[in-house]
Amino acid sequence: MRVEHYGTEAGQAGDLVLPLNAHPPVVCLLHGGFWRAPYGRDQFHDIALDLAQRGFAVWNLGYRCVGDEGGGWPGTFDDVVAGIGHLAHLADAGVDLDLGRVTMAGHSAGGHLALWSAARQRADRLAGISRRVHIGGVAALAPVADLARAHALDLGAGAVAGLLGGPDVLAARLATTSPLDMLPLAVPQLILHGSDDDAVPLEMSRDYVCAAQAAGDAAELHELAGTGHMEFLDPSSTAHAALCRWLERRA
Repeated sequence: MRVEHYGTEAGQAGDLVLPLNAHPPVVCLLHGGFWRAPYGRDQFHDIALDLAQRGFAVWNLGYRCVGDEGGGWPGTFDDVVAGIGHLAHLADAGVDLDLGRVTMAGHSAGGHLALWSAARQRADRLAGISRRVHIGGVAALAPVADLARAHALDLGAGAVAGLLGGPDVLAARLATTSPLDMLPLAVPQLILHGSDDDAVPLEMSRDYVCAAQAAGDAAELHELAGTGHMEFLDPSSTAHAALCRWLERRA
């Protein structure tokens, strides 16, 4: 594992973990924590090591959070775009990566950012903006997939307003930041959500997947019985095993 910086701020860095096999597919991880400091990419440390042992190159991407200088709107979103794009710079520097097989995987708020990154990719493509790193799929783990609903439910005690700003700007920004409002994403999506999640309601994922399918996306929901919100960070959990099965089928 080595730390790579894609910007000058402390939060603009990620952990790169490489497997033994040549030209591996890439999994880009995005951590949760309701977009707030001090939560960081260390949450996914053990998952990153496990995925590398399974043959994936892992880019455990950090980003500036609310509470960090420059975090929130738009810095958090800018960091995700820049961090994903940094994979092309790593490949140019000689790191053996298959940039044609890049999958985003995010947990909770990171699940939101993973879905959003695919939505942003589609918006860029429609605007004629070409990027070298192509996101081919998204695995969203207990994601905050509907920011308007999350705000209405006051998830994370005001987390959405903390990310996007107050009522004078919130409604306008939701249209370009909430995955539900940006459908279709035009990439395959796996949504994993536990039946015992007390942080992000399972119904949000159910409704999101129904809307994604209605919009023409290949989206699937796996509801995990007896699973809460944090099991996705444990490489020995059934939640992580479900993610690995999907990733390995795609690979």
